[in-house]
Amino acid sequence: MATAVVDRAGEGQAPLSDAVVVRFAGDSGDGMQLTGGQFTLSSALAGNDFATFPDFPAEIRAPQGTLFGVSAFQINFGSSAIDTAGDAPDVLVAMNPAALKTNVAALKLGGLIIADEGEFNDRNLAKAKYDSNPLEDGSLAKWQLLKLNISQATLDAVKPFGLGNKEALRCKNMWTLGLALWMFDRDRQPLIDWLNAKFAKLPDLAAANVAALNAGHAYGETAELAGPLKQHHVGPAPVEPGLYRTLTGAEAVALGLVAGAQLAKLPMFFGGYPITPASAILHHLSRLKEYDVTTFQAEDEIAAICSAIGASYGGSLGVTSSSGPGIALKGEAMGLAIMTELPLVIVNSQRGGPSTGLPTKTEQSDLYQAVYGRNGDAPMPVIAARSPADAFECAIEACRVAVQYMTPVMLLTDGYIANAAEPWHVPDLTAYEDFPVQFLTEAPEGGFKPYGRDEKLARPWVKPGTPGLLHRIGGIEKEIDTGHINYAPANHQAMTDIRKAKVDGIKVPDQGVELGAEGGKLAVVGWGSTFGPIHQAVRRKRAEGADVSHIHIRHIWPLPANLGELLKSYDKVIVPEMNTGQLKTVLRDQYLVDAKPVNKVSGQPFTIAEIESAIEEALK
Repeated sequence: MATAVVDRAGEGQAPLSDAVVVRFAGDSGDGMQLTGGQFTLSSALAGNDFATFPDFPAEIRAPQGTLFGVSAFQINFGSSAIDTAGDAPDVLVAMNPAALKTNVAALKLGGLIIADEGEFNDRNLAKAKYDSNPLEDGSLAKWQLLKLNISQATLDAVKPFGLGNKEALRCKNMWTLGLALWMFDRDRQPLIDWLNAKFAKLPDLAAANVAALNAGHAYGETAELAGPLKQHHVGPAPVEPGLYRTLTGAEAVALGLVAGAQLAKLPMFFGGYPITPASAILHHLSRLKEYDVTTFQAEDEIAAICSAIGASYGGSLGVTSSSGPGIALKGEAMGLAIMTELPLVIVNSQRGGPSTGLPTKTEQSDLYQAVYGRNGDAPMPVIAARSPADAFECAIEACRVAVQYMTPVMLLTDGYIANAAEPWHVPDLTAYEDFPVQFLTEAPEGGFKPYGRDEKLARPWVKPGTPGLLHRIGGIEKEIDTGHINYAPANHQAMTDIRKAKVDGIKVPDQGVELGAEGGKLAVVGWGSTFGPIHQAVRRKRAEGADVSHIHIRHIWPLPANLGELLKSYDKVIVPEMNTGQLKTVLRDQYLVDAKPVNKVSGQPFTIAEIESAIEEALK
């Protein structure tokens, strides 16, 4: 049987489709991210395709029960291809009044609310700024409401294990997870195994969490309710045979960087400084030391990038990462890497700004910073990942460009990509083409030229201490070929032109069309994490007969050689991005196309409906 919900048109009742969106929401101490993560694991084991959206509060631990302390985790899972975490939840699990208030407006009309009525007391209602109890006053009438005293049910379930009241209530996320596993016909055993392993040294705590999980599942099995609680089975999605794993964007970047270093036959050095949402890359890399990876947590952002530059000078692949504010601090050192022409990969996990801004929310507002944001004419390649899985491929590409062209490269992800998860088809790395580095080990005929050039305009890479290849390196302008300090106007002009020509000449693949025709009435051009909502919106509008195509750009700088002609083959171009129009400005500047912006700067990803509306407006 299926939970009844109102269809997209809002007319009548319809069963849940082959895809379901569930959002878990509660206080930042309620374990919603853990609950969502384990439900994601159960979705993966059930063979569903899925996409997730963890939504954190900015405060490390906000006052309990307050509106700004709500943590949420949304998952869209189904038996067909899933590209986004879903526009609106079918089911909202609200662990307290604040979670309900901040999330209920997103719920589909007719969707299901599961609320822990044990938390809807006068104190918590006041913290959430409710004048009356929404579970009792009829204000939730347009949704289905299931009131459960999850807190009391959890206390009853774990009573035999002698936990204190506070410790016992920490198990209520497992009770909730147990109910969700029953609702969607999921196997509990993998979660039980995980709990026993996680709390192996605290067997009573493991047993209590397992008991809560089983109690929630049993409630679903035994409750004879004529209301909205029903079981819904979501079958496995058809997938290409192979090995799959759940992957977040931060994990993908870490694995891709290691793969890139291996393909270049180089040791990797990562210098980083903690900052949300980039810190997870350092955490993942620190567990991969067996792949000749050295990780270093520096005292600040400047030290982090300078240590990576030093590692590249010494013959390793230097890597650093940060988010917008930290990237700003790294700006001067990026110029040093450009002047010294050393390979370096800089990962920017974008977040809402400016300044501290929205540290746990997503945005795409660092594109100007990536392409233009350094003093002097300091061109640098920029690559943008479209999804968690794509971040693996983009990290390898960033490594390739950095070592083949002797240049720093910026890889753009964002808070959504970094934290979101999706199934990843683990690739066969033997199918990847190596790009081994050739260090210069002896002076060539005609003498050693530290700033001589190959056909890519890349200078030679020499490890310090190589006999006969002593050379000067630093941030002051270099003389052509010799690398000596040279302030002459003509020399600076020539070196500036060479550095620009090197980046302009980087070979990137021609731009393809993701969906639709090459040429037509409308192109929707995106970059980064807007891929999912754009792709689904274009697919839906094309199914209705609209002449619209989807173009998604990976190589932000230099842009693909054919992109200008491709854009000019459409009557109209719109560019949805989570900023005030940065890629739009670049496209207008480079190709003189009348690209129109579709902007969203709320800290939240685009919904499919928002892109559909923009397409309809553009085609009027």
